[in-house]
Amino acid sequence: MVDVESFVADAKDEISEELGDSTAIIALSGGVDSSTAAALAYEAVGEQLVPVYVDTGLMREGETEEIEEVFGYMERLRVVDASDRYFEKLEGVTDPEEKRHVIGEQFIREFETVANEVDADYLVQGTIYPDRIESEGNIKSHHNVGGLPDVVDFDGLIEPLRDLYKDEVRAVARHLGLEEVISERMPFPGPGLAVRVVGEVTPEKVRVAREATAIVEDELEEYDPWQAFAAVLGRATGVKGDNRVHGHVVAVRSVESRDGMTARAQELDWETLQRLQSRITGTVEDCSRVVYDVTHKPPATIEYE
Repeated sequence: MVDVESFVADAKDEISEELGDSTAIIALSGGVDSSTAAALAYEAVGEQLVPVYVDTGLMREGETEEIEEVFGYMERLRVVDASDRYFEKLEGVTDPEEKRHVIGEQFIREFETVANEVDADYLVQGTIYPDRIESEGNIKSHHNVGGLPDVVDFDGLIEPLRDLYKDEVRAVARHLGLEEVISERMPFPGPGLAVRVVGEVTPEKVRVAREATAIVEDELEEYDPWQAFAAVLGRATGVKGDNRVHGHVVAVRSVESRDGMTARAQELDWETLQRLQSRITGTVEDCSRVVYDVTHKPPATIEYE
């Protein structure tokens, strides 16, 4: 485990030295990685940092409102609604890697727009060690690593958490005084709910994934999972009332892990599984079937794409 106090002091010095008198923007998504990177950078350089939250339309339920509340103390916080642009770019895209690259490309383009407006020279990101390992090992690309376009219009990229595992990032977050809703929250993928939709990403499928994930997080809180969520796999025949329907199939995934490099599917009791399927099929419109994923990592990854 990293020496948190020394790490924070060294990281702040590194950020301050790298920036000098320049302005930086940071990718603030609300996840523990980007939030910790933002808090760390803000402590290091204050108003030289412009935190930018991009609402991609692929975020968790209530994410935008939570960002505005938790990080409102950062005076230069910018909230950008880019959901229409993301869905337009993702139209017709079904390959998982292509999705990540499309999202990565748009991710940077949004930040370049703000960077030009505020005359920023540097981009700060919350990339952590497992992100780099999975990208360098060609397991999957991350929107803030392998998904970056070849040419980025910034003088430099600063990744202060690049050598940390998730549990170490949480320790840094606690040291920095981040609220528990941030420091202890479950991991969320950089590309958002797009990687929890198998096949083409549409507003309807994302809505189903978002609503079902909120139910999963609520129902499984007592199990204290490393990560728990719902993914949309496709469609299957079902029955609602006296009508035959062809609704979405939702997969529930809940895993235990230390650092995300490996994970074990949690053993949920039958009553919990039945409660999950009842709530999801009963309240999420156009969902006809719920399945539970029992696959560990490896051979599966935690996310679906």
